[in-house]
Amino acid sequence: MSDILIVDDERDIRELISDILEDEGFTTRRAGGSEECMAEIGKGLPALMILDIWLKDSAMDGIDILSHVKREHPEVPIVIISGHGNIEIAVAAIKQGAYDFIEKPFNIDQLMVVIRRAMETSRLRRENLELKRGESGAVEMIGECGAFRTLKGQLDKVTKSNGRVMLTGNPGSGKETAARYIHAQSDRAGAPFVSVSCASVAPDQMEEILFGRETDGRGVEPGLLEEADGGVIYFDEIADLPEGTQSKILRVLVDQKFQRVGGTEKVQVDLRVISSTGRDLEAEIEAGNFRQELYHRLNVVPIHVPSLEERREDIPLLARYFIEELHESQGLPLRSLSDEAGALLQTMPWPGNVRQLRNVVERILILGDSPDPIATKEIPAGGEAQGSDEDRVILSGSLATLPLREARELFEREYLLTQINRFGGNISRTANFVGMERSALHRKLKSLGVVTSNKSGARVAHVNEAEG
Repeated sequence: MSDILIVDDERDIRELISDILEDEGFTTRRAGGSEECMAEIGKGLPALMILDIWLKDSAMDGIDILSHVKREHPEVPIVIISGHGNIEIAVAAIKQGAYDFIEKPFNIDQLMVVIRRAMETSRLRRENLELKRGESGAVEMIGECGAFRTLKGQLDKVTKSNGRVMLTGNPGSGKETAARYIHAQSDRAGAPFVSVSCASVAPDQMEEILFGRETDGRGVEPGLLEEADGGVIYFDEIADLPEGTQSKILRVLVDQKFQRVGGTEKVQVDLRVISSTGRDLEAEIEAGNFRQELYHRLNVVPIHVPSLEERREDIPLLARYFIEELHESQGLPLRSLSDEAGALLQTMPWPGNVRQLRNVVERILILGDSPDPIATKEIPAGGEAQGSDEDRVILSGSLATLPLREARELFEREYLLTQINRFGGNISRTANFVGMERSALHRKLKSLGVVTSNKSGARVAHVNEAEG
Protein backbone atom coordinates (compact mmCIF):
# COMPACT_ATOMS: atom_id res chain seq x y z
CA MET A 1 0.00 0.00 0.00
CA SER A 2 1.85 3.12 -1.26
CA ASP A 3 -0.88 5.58 -2.24
CA ILE A 4 -0.04 9.11 -0.97
CA LEU A 5 -2.45 12.07 -1.04
CA ILE A 6 -0.77 15.49 -1.42
CA VAL A 7 -2.86 18.48 -0.29
CA ASP A 8 -1.41 21.94 -1.03
CA ASP A 9 -2.92 25.10 -2.50
CA GLU A 10 0.24 25.74 -4.57
CA ARG A 11 0.13 23.72 -7.80
CA ASP A 12 3.91 23.80 -8.26
CA ILE A 13 4.45 22.30 -4.78
CA ARG A 14 1.88 19.55 -5.40
CA GLU A 15 3.47 18.59 -8.69
CA LEU A 16 7.02 18.75 -7.32
CA ILE A 17 6.26 16.45 -4.40
CA SER A 18 4.24 14.15 -6.66
CA ASP A 19 7.06 13.82 -9.22
CA ILE A 20 9.61 13.07 -6.49
CA LEU A 21 7.42 10.44 -4.85
CA GLU A 22 6.52 8.75 -8.12
CA ASP A 23 10.23 8.56 -9.01
CA GLU A 24 10.64 6.70 -5.70
CA GLY A 25 7.97 4.16 -6.65
CA PHE A 26 4.95 5.63 -4.82
CA THR A 27 1.57 6.36 -6.40
CA THR A 28 0.11 9.79 -5.68
CA ARG A 29 -3.10 11.78 -5.74
CA ARG A 30 -3.32 15.58 -5.54
CA ALA A 31 -5.78 18.07 -4.05
CA GLY A 32 -5.64 21.86 -4.05
CA GLY A 33 -8.14 22.50 -1.25
CA SER A 34 -10.29 20.95 1.42
CA GLU A 35 -13.19 19.99 -0.87
CA GLU A 36 -10.92 18.14 -3.29
CA CYS A 37 -9.17 16.53 -0.33
CA MET A 38 -12.42 15.21 1.18
CA ALA A 39 -13.53 13.96 -2.25
CA GLU A 40 -10.28 12.01 -2.68
CA ILE A 41 -10.59 10.49 0.79
CA GLY A 42 -14.15 9.50 -0.09
CA LYS A 43 -12.83 7.57 -3.10
CA GLY A 44 -10.49 5.57 -0.87
CA LEU A 45 -8.21 6.05 2.11
CA PRO A 46 -4.59 6.88 1.23
CA ALA A 47 -1.66 5.15 2.90
CA LEU A 48 -0.33 8.58 3.94
CA MET A 49 -1.24 12.27 3.58
CA ILE A 50 1.07 15.25 3.04
CA LEU A 51 -0.96 18.23 4.20
CA ASP A 52 -0.30 21.98 3.97
CA ILE A 53 -1.41 24.04 6.98
CA TRP A 54 -2.57 27.07 5.00
CA LEU A 55 -5.06 26.36 2.22
CA LYS A 56 -6.14 29.52 0.36
CA ASP A 57 -9.88 29.87 -0.38
CA SER A 58 -10.74 26.56 1.33
CA ALA A 59 -13.58 25.91 3.76
CA MET A 60 -11.15 24.13 6.09
CA ASP A 61 -7.49 24.74 6.80
CA GLY A 62 -4.91 22.01 7.34
CA ILE A 63 -5.52 21.73 11.08
CA ASP A 64 -9.27 21.29 10.47
CA ILE A 65 -8.63 18.56 7.90
CA LEU A 66 -6.10 16.91 10.22
CA SER A 67 -8.63 16.91 13.07
CA HIS A 68 -11.38 15.46 10.86
CA VAL A 69 -9.24 12.71 9.33
CA LYS A 70 -7.75 11.66 12.66
CA ARG A 71 -11.19 11.51 14.18
CA GLU A 72 -12.66 9.36 11.40
CA HIS A 73 -9.55 7.50 10.19
CA PRO A 74 -6.91 7.58 12.95
CA GLU A 75 -4.81 4.91 11.23
CA VAL A 76 -3.80 7.25 8.35
CA PRO A 77 -0.40 8.95 9.06
CA ILE A 78 -0.29 12.66 8.18
CA VAL A 79 2.82 14.76 7.57
CA ILE A 80 2.21 18.52 7.93
CA ILE A 81 4.08 21.07 5.77
CA SER A 82 3.88 24.86 5.96
CA GLY A 83 5.74 27.93 4.79
CA HIS A 84 4.57 29.85 7.83
CA GLY A 85 5.69 27.30 10.40
CA ASN A 86 6.35 28.10 14.00
CA ILE A 87 6.59 26.08 17.17
CA GLU A 88 2.95 26.73 18.18
CA ILE A 89 1.59 25.35 14.90
CA ALA A 90 3.91 22.33 15.11
CA VAL A 91 2.75 21.57 18.66
CA ALA A 92 -0.92 21.96 17.64
CA ALA A 93 -0.44 19.61 14.68
CA ILE A 94 1.30 16.94 16.75
CA LYS A 95 -1.40 17.18 19.44
CA GLN A 96 -4.04 16.60 16.79
CA GLY A 97 -2.23 13.42 15.74
CA ALA A 98 0.14 14.50 12.94
CA TYR A 99 3.09 12.15 12.45
CA ASP A 100 5.57 15.00 11.88
CA PHE A 101 5.89 18.66 10.85
CA ILE A 102 8.18 20.03 8.10
CA GLU A 103 8.73 23.69 7.23
CA LYS A 104 8.85 25.07 3.69
CA PRO A 105 11.15 25.32 1.88
CA PHE A 106 11.86 21.72 2.78
CA ASN A 107 14.82 19.52 2.04
CA ILE A 108 13.82 16.68 -0.30
CA ASP A 109 15.97 14.13 1.51
CA GLN A 110 14.46 15.17 4.84
CA LEU A 111 10.93 14.84 3.43
CA MET A 112 11.66 11.35 2.06
CA VAL A 113 13.09 10.21 5.40
CA VAL A 114 9.96 11.38 7.24
CA ILE A 115 7.62 9.78 4.66
CA ARG A 116 9.41 6.43 4.76
CA ARG A 117 9.40 6.42 8.56
CA ALA A 118 5.70 7.28 8.64
CA MET A 119 4.87 4.51 6.14
CA GLU A 120 6.91 1.99 8.12
CA THR A 121 5.28 3.01 11.39
CA SER A 122 1.85 2.62 9.79
CA ARG A 123 2.78 -0.82 8.42
CA LEU A 124 4.06 -2.02 11.79
CA ARG A 125 0.91 -0.73 13.51
CA ARG A 126 -1.29 -2.66 11.07
CA GLU A 127 0.75 -5.83 11.54
CA ASN A 128 0.57 -5.43 15.31
CA LEU A 129 -3.21 -5.06 15.17
CA GLU A 130 -3.47 -8.16 12.99
CA LEU A 131 -1.44 -10.12 15.53
CA LYS A 132 -3.66 -8.86 18.35
CA ARG A 133 -6.73 -9.89 16.41
CA GLY A 134 -5.27 -13.33 15.85
CA GLU A 135 -6.01 -13.25 12.11
CA SER A 136 -4.09 -16.43 11.29
CA GLY A 137 -5.85 -17.65 8.17
CA ALA A 138 -8.50 -20.29 7.72
CA VAL A 139 -10.38 -21.59 10.74
CA GLU A 140 -10.75 -25.37 10.88
CA MET A 141 -13.70 -27.04 12.57
CA ILE A 142 -12.75 -30.61 13.44
CA GLY A 143 -15.34 -33.28 14.18
CA GLU A 144 -17.70 -35.93 12.83
CA CYS A 145 -20.08 -36.86 15.65
CA GLY A 146 -23.75 -35.91 15.77
CA ALA A 147 -23.27 -33.09 18.28
CA PHE A 148 -20.54 -31.58 16.12
CA ARG A 149 -22.61 -31.83 12.93
CA THR A 150 -25.49 -30.08 14.70
CA LEU A 151 -23.16 -27.27 15.82
CA LYS A 152 -21.58 -26.82 12.40
CA GLY A 153 -24.98 -26.81 10.72
CA GLN A 154 -26.13 -24.01 13.02
CA LEU A 155 -22.93 -22.02 12.44
CA ASP A 156 -23.25 -22.37 8.66
CA LYS A 157 -26.77 -20.96 8.81
CA VAL A 158 -25.67 -17.73 10.50
CA THR A 159 -22.52 -17.00 8.48
CA LYS A 160 -24.27 -15.07 5.72
CA SER A 161 -26.34 -12.85 7.99
CA ASN A 162 -25.41 -9.99 10.30
CA GLY A 163 -27.49 -11.37 13.17
CA ARG A 164 -25.97 -11.26 16.63
CA VAL A 165 -24.96 -14.67 17.94
CA MET A 166 -24.68 -15.83 21.56
CA LEU A 167 -22.39 -18.87 21.98
CA THR A 168 -22.88 -20.86 25.18
CA GLY A 169 -20.80 -23.71 26.53
CA ASN A 170 -18.26 -24.76 29.11
CA PRO A 171 -14.80 -23.13 29.27
CA GLY A 172 -12.41 -24.61 26.74
CA SER A 173 -15.14 -26.09 24.53
CA GLY A 174 -14.17 -23.96 21.51
CA LYS A 175 -16.52 -20.97 21.59
CA GLU A 176 -13.93 -18.57 20.14
CA THR A 177 -13.11 -21.06 17.38
CA ALA A 178 -16.82 -21.15 16.54
CA ALA A 179 -16.93 -17.33 16.48
CA ARG A 180 -13.90 -17.18 14.20
CA TYR A 181 -15.51 -19.77 11.92
CA ILE A 182 -18.61 -17.57 11.56
CA HIS A 183 -16.38 -14.61 10.67
CA ALA A 184 -14.19 -16.58 8.23
CA GLN A 185 -17.20 -17.90 6.31
CA SER A 186 -19.06 -14.57 6.23
CA ASP A 187 -19.05 -11.61 3.86
CA ARG A 188 -16.91 -9.81 6.45
CA ALA A 189 -14.06 -12.33 6.24
CA GLY A 190 -11.66 -9.74 4.82
CA ALA A 191 -12.40 -7.29 7.65
CA PRO A 192 -11.06 -7.45 11.23
CA PHE A 193 -12.01 -9.99 13.89
CA VAL A 194 -11.35 -8.35 17.27
CA SER A 195 -11.65 -10.35 20.48
CA VAL A 196 -12.45 -8.70 23.82
CA SER A 197 -11.65 -10.77 26.90
CA CYS A 198 -14.18 -9.31 29.31
CA ALA A 199 -12.83 -11.31 32.26
CA SER A 200 -9.22 -10.15 31.89
CA VAL A 201 -9.77 -6.38 31.56
CA ALA A 202 -9.93 -4.29 34.73
CA PRO A 203 -13.41 -2.69 35.05
CA ASP A 204 -11.99 0.83 35.28
CA GLN A 205 -10.08 0.35 32.01
CA MET A 206 -12.81 -1.33 29.96
CA GLU A 207 -14.34 1.83 28.48
CA GLU A 208 -11.02 3.26 27.26
CA ILE A 209 -10.09 -0.10 25.73
CA LEU A 210 -13.44 -0.43 23.97
CA PHE A 211 -14.20 3.17 22.99
CA GLY A 212 -10.71 4.68 22.81
CA ARG A 213 -9.87 8.12 24.15
CA GLU A 214 -9.01 11.68 23.14
CA THR A 215 -6.48 13.78 25.06
CA ASP A 216 -4.61 17.00 24.34
CA GLY A 217 -1.24 15.38 24.86
CA ARG A 218 -1.70 12.18 22.85
CA GLY A 219 -4.48 13.05 20.44
CA VAL A 220 -6.84 10.28 19.34
CA GLU A 221 -6.24 6.71 20.51
CA PRO A 222 -8.78 4.38 18.88
CA GLY A 223 -10.35 1.57 20.89
CA LEU A 224 -11.27 -1.97 19.96
CA LEU A 225 -14.66 -0.96 18.56
CA GLU A 226 -12.94 1.20 15.94
CA GLU A 227 -10.40 -1.52 15.20
CA ALA A 228 -13.31 -3.88 14.48
CA ASP A 229 -15.11 -1.42 12.16
CA GLY A 230 -16.48 -3.30 9.16
CA GLY A 231 -15.85 -6.67 10.78
CA VAL A 232 -16.69 -8.63 13.91
CA ILE A 233 -16.20 -7.81 17.57
CA TYR A 234 -16.28 -10.86 19.82
CA PHE A 235 -17.06 -10.47 23.53
CA ASP A 236 -15.54 -13.46 25.30
CA GLU A 237 -17.44 -14.19 28.55
CA ILE A 238 -19.89 -11.32 28.25
CA ALA A 239 -21.13 -11.94 31.81
CA ASP A 240 -17.94 -10.26 33.06
CA LEU A 241 -18.63 -7.00 31.22
CA PRO A 242 -18.72 -4.25 33.91
CA GLU A 243 -22.22 -3.09 34.77
CA GLY A 244 -21.39 0.54 33.96
CA THR A 245 -20.21 -0.43 30.46
CA GLN A 246 -23.25 -2.59 29.68
CA SER A 247 -25.57 0.35 29.08
CA LYS A 248 -23.04 2.00 26.74
CA ILE A 249 -22.59 -1.20 24.73
CA LEU A 250 -26.38 -1.43 24.51
CA ARG A 251 -26.42 2.05 22.97
CA VAL A 252 -23.75 1.02 20.45
CA LEU A 253 -25.89 -1.97 19.43
CA VAL A 254 -28.84 0.36 18.82
CA ASP A 255 -27.07 3.29 17.09
CA GLN A 256 -23.73 1.84 15.88
CA LYS A 257 -22.27 5.09 17.27
CA PHE A 258 -20.30 6.04 20.37
CA GLN A 259 -18.05 8.71 21.87
CA ARG A 260 -14.44 8.15 22.79
CA VAL A 261 -13.52 8.75 26.41
CA GLY A 262 -12.73 12.47 26.64
CA GLY A 263 -14.19 13.15 23.21
CA THR A 264 -17.27 15.04 22.07
CA GLU A 265 -17.80 13.79 18.51
CA LYS A 266 -19.81 10.67 17.64
CA VAL A 267 -17.86 7.86 15.95
CA GLN A 268 -19.82 5.78 13.44
CA VAL A 269 -19.00 2.06 13.13
CA ASP A 270 -20.32 -0.94 11.25
CA LEU A 271 -20.04 -3.99 13.49
CA ARG A 272 -21.30 -7.52 13.79
CA VAL A 273 -21.36 -8.62 17.42
CA ILE A 274 -20.75 -12.20 18.60
CA SER A 275 -20.64 -12.94 22.31
CA SER A 276 -20.09 -16.00 24.46
CA THR A 277 -20.64 -17.14 28.02
CA GLY A 278 -20.24 -20.19 30.20
CA ARG A 279 -22.59 -18.77 32.80
CA ASP A 280 -26.35 -18.70 33.18
CA LEU A 281 -27.12 -15.15 32.07
CA GLU A 282 -30.75 -15.38 33.13
CA ALA A 283 -29.53 -16.11 36.68
CA GLU A 284 -27.13 -13.15 36.39
CA ILE A 285 -30.09 -10.97 35.36
CA GLU A 286 -32.08 -12.17 38.39
CA ALA A 287 -29.11 -11.33 40.61
CA GLY A 288 -28.93 -7.81 39.14
CA ASN A 289 -25.52 -8.35 37.53
CA PHE A 290 -26.56 -8.21 33.88
CA ARG A 291 -28.95 -5.98 31.97
CA GLN A 292 -31.95 -7.85 30.61
CA GLU A 293 -32.28 -5.60 27.56
CA LEU A 294 -28.62 -6.17 26.64
CA TYR A 295 -29.14 -9.92 26.97
CA HIS A 296 -32.07 -9.85 24.56
CA ARG A 297 -30.11 -7.68 22.09
CA LEU A 298 -27.15 -10.10 22.12
CA ASN A 299 -29.10 -13.36 22.27
CA VAL A 300 -30.69 -13.09 18.81
CA VAL A 301 -29.32 -16.48 17.68
CA PRO A 302 -28.32 -18.69 20.62
CA ILE A 303 -25.95 -21.57 19.72
CA HIS A 304 -24.72 -24.19 22.17
CA VAL A 305 -21.11 -25.34 21.74
CA PRO A 306 -20.98 -28.93 23.05
CA SER A 307 -18.43 -30.00 25.62
CA LEU A 308 -15.90 -32.74 24.91
CA GLU A 309 -18.04 -34.97 27.14
CA GLU A 310 -20.83 -34.59 24.56
CA ARG A 311 -18.59 -35.51 21.62
CA ARG A 312 -16.38 -38.36 22.82
CA GLU A 313 -16.45 -39.91 19.34
CA ASP A 314 -14.34 -37.00 18.09
CA ILE A 315 -11.56 -37.31 20.70
CA PRO A 316 -9.16 -39.50 18.64
CA LEU A 317 -9.77 -37.30 15.58
CA LEU A 318 -9.06 -34.13 17.58
CA ALA A 319 -5.97 -35.68 19.18
CA ARG A 320 -4.53 -36.57 15.77
CA TYR A 321 -5.30 -33.07 14.50
CA PHE A 322 -3.45 -31.53 17.47
CA ILE A 323 -0.45 -33.82 16.85
CA GLU A 324 -0.17 -32.50 13.28
CA GLU A 325 -0.83 -28.90 14.30
CA LEU A 326 1.82 -28.97 17.07
CA HIS A 327 4.30 -30.57 14.68
CA GLU A 328 3.79 -27.76 12.18
CA SER A 329 3.67 -24.87 14.67
CA GLN A 330 6.24 -26.00 17.25
CA GLY A 331 8.29 -28.69 15.53
CA LEU A 332 7.16 -31.37 18.01
CA PRO A 333 7.45 -35.03 16.89
CA LEU A 334 4.90 -36.20 14.33
CA ARG A 335 3.67 -39.40 15.96
CA SER A 336 0.65 -41.58 15.33
CA LEU A 337 -1.93 -42.39 18.00
CA SER A 338 -2.49 -46.04 18.82
CA ASP A 339 -6.06 -47.31 18.86
CA GLU A 340 -5.65 -48.27 22.54
CA ALA A 341 -4.47 -44.76 23.45
CA GLY A 342 -7.35 -43.22 21.50
CA ALA A 343 -9.83 -45.46 23.33
CA LEU A 344 -8.33 -44.49 26.69
CA LEU A 345 -8.60 -40.78 25.86
CA GLN A 346 -12.27 -41.32 25.06
CA THR A 347 -12.97 -42.74 28.53
CA MET A 348 -11.23 -39.98 30.53
CA PRO A 349 -12.98 -37.00 32.16
CA TRP A 350 -12.31 -33.69 30.37
CA PRO A 351 -13.38 -30.78 32.60
CA GLY A 352 -11.15 -28.47 30.53
CA ASN A 353 -12.69 -29.73 27.28
CA VAL A 354 -10.90 -29.31 23.92
CA ARG A 355 -8.32 -26.95 25.42
CA GLN A 356 -7.36 -29.58 28.02
CA LEU A 357 -7.08 -32.29 25.34
CA ARG A 358 -4.68 -30.13 23.34
CA ASN A 359 -2.57 -29.53 26.45
CA VAL A 360 -2.40 -33.27 27.18
CA VAL A 361 -1.33 -34.03 23.60
CA GLU A 362 1.33 -31.29 23.77
CA ARG A 363 2.69 -32.69 27.05
CA ILE A 364 2.90 -36.21 25.60
CA LEU A 365 4.81 -34.98 22.54
CA ILE A 366 7.23 -32.90 24.64
CA LEU A 367 8.00 -35.64 27.18
CA GLY A 368 7.92 -38.59 24.78
CA ASP A 369 11.26 -40.05 23.72
CA SER A 370 10.09 -42.58 21.14
CA PRO A 371 8.99 -42.25 17.51
CA ASP A 372 6.58 -45.14 18.04
CA PRO A 373 2.79 -44.60 18.15
CA ILE A 374 1.58 -42.97 21.37
CA ALA A 375 0.78 -45.74 23.86
CA THR A 376 -1.65 -45.84 26.77
CA LYS A 377 1.21 -45.73 29.31
CA GLU A 378 2.12 -42.20 28.08
CA ILE A 379 -1.31 -40.77 28.80
CA PRO A 380 -1.63 -38.98 32.17
CA ALA A 381 -4.08 -40.91 34.35
CA GLY A 382 -5.19 -38.34 36.90
CA GLY A 383 -2.07 -38.68 39.01
CA GLU A 384 -2.25 -42.45 39.37
CA ALA A 385 1.14 -44.14 39.38
CA GLN A 386 2.16 -45.97 36.24
CA GLY A 387 4.92 -48.52 35.97
CA SER A 388 5.15 -52.16 36.81
CA ASP A 389 1.53 -52.16 38.05
CA GLU A 390 0.14 -50.48 34.90
CA ASP A 391 -2.02 -53.52 34.04
CA ARG A 392 -3.71 -53.54 37.44
CA VAL A 393 -7.19 -52.07 37.94
CA ILE A 394 -7.11 -49.84 41.03
CA LEU A 395 -10.43 -49.93 42.86
CA SER A 396 -11.90 -46.73 44.21
CA GLY A 397 -12.54 -46.67 47.95
CA SER A 398 -16.31 -46.81 47.52
CA LEU A 399 -16.21 -49.76 45.11
CA ALA A 400 -13.84 -51.73 47.33
CA THR A 401 -16.27 -51.60 50.26
CA LEU A 402 -19.23 -53.13 48.35
CA PRO A 403 -20.22 -56.80 48.16
CA LEU A 404 -19.24 -58.46 44.85
CA ARG A 405 -22.74 -58.43 43.34
CA GLU A 406 -23.27 -54.70 43.99
CA ALA A 407 -19.72 -53.81 42.95
CA ARG A 408 -20.10 -55.78 39.72
CA GLU A 409 -23.41 -54.05 38.91
CA LEU A 410 -21.92 -50.62 39.59
CA PHE A 411 -18.85 -51.40 37.49
CA GLU A 412 -20.94 -52.75 34.60
CA ARG A 413 -23.17 -49.66 34.61
CA GLU A 414 -20.26 -47.20 34.59
CA TYR A 415 -18.32 -49.26 32.04
CA LEU A 416 -21.24 -49.47 29.62
CA LEU A 417 -22.15 -45.81 30.11
CA THR A 418 -18.58 -44.89 29.19
CA GLN A 419 -18.48 -47.15 26.14
CA ILE A 420 -21.86 -46.05 24.76
CA ASN A 421 -20.94 -42.38 25.11
CA ARG A 422 -17.54 -43.08 23.57
CA PHE A 423 -19.34 -44.38 20.47
CA GLY A 424 -21.85 -41.53 20.38
CA GLY A 425 -24.80 -43.63 21.58
CA ASN A 426 -24.35 -46.22 18.81
CA ILE A 427 -25.48 -49.51 20.39
CA SER A 428 -24.25 -51.68 17.49
CA ARG A 429 -20.69 -50.32 17.69
CA THR A 430 -20.73 -50.59 21.48
CA ALA A 431 -21.91 -54.21 21.33
CA ASN A 432 -19.19 -55.06 18.82
CA PHE A 433 -16.48 -53.50 20.99
CA VAL A 434 -17.55 -55.05 24.32
CA GLY A 435 -18.09 -58.45 22.70
CA MET A 436 -21.84 -58.88 23.24
CA GLU A 437 -24.77 -59.56 20.97
CA ARG A 438 -26.82 -56.44 20.41
CA SER A 439 -29.95 -58.01 21.90
CA ALA A 440 -27.98 -59.15 24.95
CA LEU A 441 -26.58 -55.68 25.40
CA HIS A 442 -30.08 -54.18 25.24
CA ARG A 443 -31.22 -56.57 27.97
CA LYS A 444 -28.17 -55.75 30.11
CA LEU A 445 -28.75 -52.01 29.75
CA LYS A 446 -32.40 -52.40 30.73
CA SER A 447 -31.45 -54.40 33.84
CA LEU A 448 -28.93 -51.72 34.81
CA GLY A 449 -31.41 -48.85 34.21
CA VAL A 450 -29.28 -47.32 31.41
CA VAL A 451 -31.12 -45.42 28.65
CA THR A 452 -30.06 -43.18 25.76
CA SER A 453 -31.58 -39.89 24.69
CA ASN A 454 -30.81 -36.99 22.34
CA LYS A 455 -28.68 -34.13 23.64
CA SER A 456 -27.14 -31.44 21.43
CA GLY A 457 -27.73 -33.57 18.35
CA ALA A 458 -26.08 -36.74 19.74
CA ARG A 459 -27.24 -39.86 21.55
CA VAL A 460 -26.07 -39.79 25.16
CA ALA A 461 -26.35 -42.63 27.67
CA HIS A 462 -27.42 -41.99 31.24
CA VAL A 463 -29.08 -43.73 34.17
CA ASN A 464 -32.87 -43.63 34.14
CA GLU A 465 -33.47 -41.91 37.47
CA ALA A 466 -37.15 -42.90 37.44
CA GLU A 467 -36.18 -46.56 37.48
CA GLY A 468 -32.95 -46.20 39.40
